[in-house]
Amino acid sequence: MYHEGNRRLQDEFGSRPLADRLEERVRRSEFNDGDKTFVEESPFFFLATADAEGRPDCSFKGGLPGFVRIASPTSLVFPDYDGNGMFKSLGNIAVNPHVGLLFIRIGEKPGRLRINGTAEIVRDDPLLTDMAGGQLLIRVTPIDIFPNCPRYIPHLELVEPSIYAPRPDETPVEPGWKSADSFKDVVPPRRR
Repeated sequence: MYHEGNRRLQDEFGSRPLADRLEERVRRSEFNDGDKTFVEESPFFFLATADAEGRPDCSFKGGLPGFVRIASPTSLVFPDYDGNGMFKSLGNIAVNPHVGLLFIRIGEKPGRLRINGTAEIVRDDPLLTDMAGGQLLIRVTPIDIFPNCPRYIPHLELVEPSIYAPRPDETPVEPGWKSADSFKDVVPPRRR
């Protein structure tokens, strides 16, 4: 779980034994029931990817709770929704499958769950038909799953889901910027 850069800093700050104990006690490579609940109740997560040269990108992914699913102990899936058309995250996955996902629970009982693994873009998975608004499906195979200390998560309150989060049997709400004069002539039609 640790590379030489991690180890040098652990040694400098005297935290190697703590890091080793955390790996021994909380790191896993398969999802458990607690992970499934945490992930499937989440209305958002952050996705870290990198291109073929290792240049990083981080993206916010949001939807209604349940838009991310634990399909099996070794598989997490989430839909790709219509967005800005840049395909930064998925383009990176296409050339470098290594990903990091960070789920954060806000409110009275804050929590964090980190998932590092490999991802693939899937076009014909039957699960995609059950994901309102999904254009593609991303399937993540975990390598390292571990909870993270929530101490720096501020106390926030989720007031309501985004009006843009796809919902079953509802026409998606288009963001205003897509109809602006500077973009409307190049916005492609929605797929699915």
